[in-house]
This record gives sequence, C-alpha cells and structure tokens, in this order.
Amino acid sequence: MTSHADGRDTHEGKRGYRPGSLEVLAVLLLLLIIGQRWLVDLFDNPALQTGATIFISIVVQALPFLVLGVVLSGAIAAFVPVSFWKKALPKNPALAVPVAGAAGAVLPGCECASVPVANGLMSRGVTPAAALAFLLSAPAINPIVLASTFVAFPGEPMMVVARFLASLATAVVMGWLWLRFGKLEWLRIGPRDHLTGDNPWHTFRLTATHDFLHAGGFLVIGGLTAAVLNVVVPQEWLATVASHPVLSILALAGLAVVLSICSEADAFVAASLTEFSLTAKLAFMVVGPMVDIKLISLQAGTFSRTFATRFAPATFVLAVLFSMLVGWWLLT
Repeated sequence: MTSHADGRDTHEGKRGYRPGSLEVLAVLLLLLIIGQRWLVDLFDNPALQTGATIFISIVVQALPFLVLGVVLSGAIAAFVPVSFWKKALPKNPALAVPVAGAAGAVLPGCECASVPVANGLMSRGVTPAAALAFLLSAPAINPIVLASTFVAFPGEPMMVVARFLASLATAVVMGWLWLRFGKLEWLRIGPRDHLTGDNPWHTFRLTATHDFLHAGGFLVIGGLTAAVLNVVVPQEWLATVASHPVLSILALAGLAVVLSICSEADAFVAASLTEFSLTAKLAFMVVGPMVDIKLISLQAGTFSRTFATRFAPATFVLAVLFSMLVGWWLLT
C-alpha cells in the first residue's frame, strides 16, 4: 500500500466487488415485486398450484427440524472437544465400533459435517473403524432425524424403529468391515475442518451458518424434485416402478444418492412419494444420509478418491440390503 500527499491510500491490488447475501436477497425481492402479476397468472395453472402446494408443505414441515439440527450440530462442533471421543470409546477397536455407532443416536450431526468430524476423530487417535461408524450413524439416527421421521409418517410409528435399526446396522457393519479389510494407505487424514473459529462461539456461528445454508439449498432441490415427480411425471409411470418391489427400492435408493437432501428433512420428501412402498421409502431415508453425491465428493476430497470409490459403493449395498431386511420384518 502506498500513501499520497493528500492522505489517500492506494492499494496495490484491488479486490473486485462481491455482492453479499443481503444484496442478493434485495435483488430477489425486487424481482418478485416487479414480476408479481406474471407470477399470479402463472400459478393459475392447476398443475403448478399442486406442485407449489407440495413444495411449500415439504419445506415448511422440514425447516424447523433442519434449524434445530444445525444448531445442535454447531454446538457439538464448538463445545465438545474431539479428545473426548478417544477417552469415551473402548480401547478394543471391535467394541469401539458399535459404541461409536450408537453414539450417533444421542449426538446430532448433519452429514455435511460428519466427514470433517470423522477426520478430526482420526487425527486425534480414534481408530478409523469407529470414526467411520460414527460418520455414518450420526446423520442417520440422531434424535432430530428420528423426530422428523415420526412427524412425517403419522400413523406409522414402526417407520422410526425401522430407520433406526437399518441405519445403525449399516453403520456398525461398515465399521467392522473396515476393521477387517480396510487399509490405512487408502486414508489421507488431515487437519481439522477449516470452520474452526477463534473461539467456541465463533466456531458455533461458522458451523451452524454453513450447515444451514448448505443443507437448506439441498432441501429446496429435494422439495422441487418431489413436486415435479408428483405433478409432471405421469402417475402410471410412477405406479409401474412402484409396483415392482425390488425396482422401487433401487429407484428410491438411487434418487437419494442424486438428491443429497439433509437427513433432518428427507423424511418429508420420502413421505410425499405416495406411490411407493414403506420399504422403498425406508431405503431412501437409510441411503441418503450415508451415500449421496455431496458426501462422496467430501469423502474423496478429505480422505482420498481411493477411499471414496471403495467406501461409498459398499455402504450403498449394505444400506439397501438392511433396508430390505428390516422393511420386510417390520413394515410388511
């Protein structure tokens, strides 16, 4: 930086203007005001009205659970030291796996944060098998997810039990499989996540804001997709896929991978797919928090592509198998 005689400072490098979230929101509101008459005419279409109703109902129902989930996840990231896990888990790796998996039932965590948390656990000396079991279970069976599932499926309390059992079984078995067949050279264990702030409250704010914006975007995508499937896709097509027991399960499992919806909200999207069986919806909810596009990308970037290309497909297969077994046992 150089200083002129008149007191003006000239920076050697000028930073380009980048609009913040407030400016983006103001522009969007302005566009809505300008185009409100066109929007009103557009939504005179009955199909669009139906789609809008489905989308709004999904988002409105899911949003409170999403907010609560990211707040608790941020609090855990900020105030629970990673060293706690090494002390709390059994020394025997085979026993540490189910304990770490079960810990996901009491410690909420968004799947977006599960990868850096598992990385932090391993960097502090926790056995990788236990850290990976927690990575899979925390977003899938935490209290917020189970509560949202209960609300999304009124009159079907066994759906909550089925989701818990199938998800926990997948997490624990994947941990044991890693313990038996995994290789340390597949893992690239790095430093803790970049969202660590200057103090615990700063970390909480960074983590909660990041998780909410990230997960909220995928909730919107999921709600829009569910609305499109219910309105645009001919019902006979969905009925044909849904009528085939195995094909319907694979179809919704694959859809979960593509949509990448936050686990606090995915039950409402699953419940909206009324043509499909409860077992197919269960597969959607078990696979999604463990294997989706954003998670595979995070795993490849954090642990290595070699790890992700082995871990994600194995998790997908196990999640589908346990969904089918538990669904056949409890939901049929």
